Amino acid sequence: MARRIAAGAAYGGGGIGLLGVATVGVVLAEVRLAKRRVGNNGGDHAPAPPRADGLYGAGLAGGAEPLRFAMLGDSTAAGQGVLRARETPGALMASGLAAVAERPVELRTVALPGARSDDLERQVGLAVGDPSWVPDVCVIMIGANDVTHRIPPTRSVRCLSTAVRRLRTAGAEVVVGTCPDLGTIEPVYQPLSWIARRTSRQLAAAQTIGAVEQGGRTVSLGDLLGPEFAANPRELFGPDNFHPSAEGYATAAMAVLPTLCAALGVWPEEERPDASRDEGFLPVARAAVRAAAEGGTEVTAAPQGGPRGPWALLKRRRRRRIHTHGTAPDHSTPAAS
Repeated sequence: MARRIAAGAAYGGGGIGLLGVATVGVVLAEVRLAKRRVGNNGGDHAPAPPRADGLYGAGLAGGAEPLRFAMLGDSTAAGQGVLRARETPGALMASGLAAVAERPVELRTVALPGARSDDLERQVGLAVGDPSWVPDVCVIMIGANDVTHRIPPTRSVRCLSTAVRRLRTAGAEVVVGTCPDLGTIEPVYQPLSWIARRTSRQLAAAQTIGAVEQGGRTVSLGDLLGPEFAANPRELFGPDNFHPSAEGYATAAMAVLPTLCAALGVWPEEERPDASRDEGFLPVARAAVRAAAEGGTEVTAAPQGGPRGPWALLKRRRRRRIHTHGTAPDHSTPAAS
């Protein structure tokens, strides 16, 4: 199904659904009811995410040119639900990247709470529209609102693929955090939770195929609302019981950070597969499905394709605790509007 969705996105198909139309209608109506039960999850009256843009690691590398880092996507990319800028995923990743690269990092956030994949065209325009500030690397976190608003998955993947292609053409490395597992929101019960999980995982796998084919890397964010969150909901969900807490965002950022660093060639780990961690080269569709089922798994294009199409490298990078002392943002640096 993920392969069909991605193919439909690439070749203009628009009618491929994730589940039967009647089933989807019932499921998403129930999801919307569940979201209302968990409180304010990003509507018109939700508080704006804290502003995290600025320079991180200003004292590193003796004044070396900062790495330019842009965050795109929805409320999870913006950090909805936390109160402090340093708790947002953009700030956490910028701090970690500065510490690993031993170089300052300038963060700009163009993510928008409530955004769906069709908003990426606008966000990419903001990210690359300033000729004096072209990002070296971008992280996109998107997909949950596409599922809950019944956006055709082929359209979602087409919008994401176009965004990745535009950013790559502009010279940026791109890491996509794929659609989180919506089956573990606390008020969503069986069988709805099983259907929501299947729907979001199918979209995540299709996003992986589309992004990798355009030269991006992906990291599965199933753990963002997945097994780890289900096991520790009081710790990893925020006050609205829908968006992650500060600890939840830290968990997600730690999953993305190794791939973010590897995209820039600064992660201290081999790019070749490690058989002891069940890594390897697979057809891209198979790698995408495996990654969607296991949060934190990276997929990137393989150097060469196989006899039946493109292949990908499936990686399970070791997460290391990053010490980020002294890498707080300097808000004297102009932020993107």
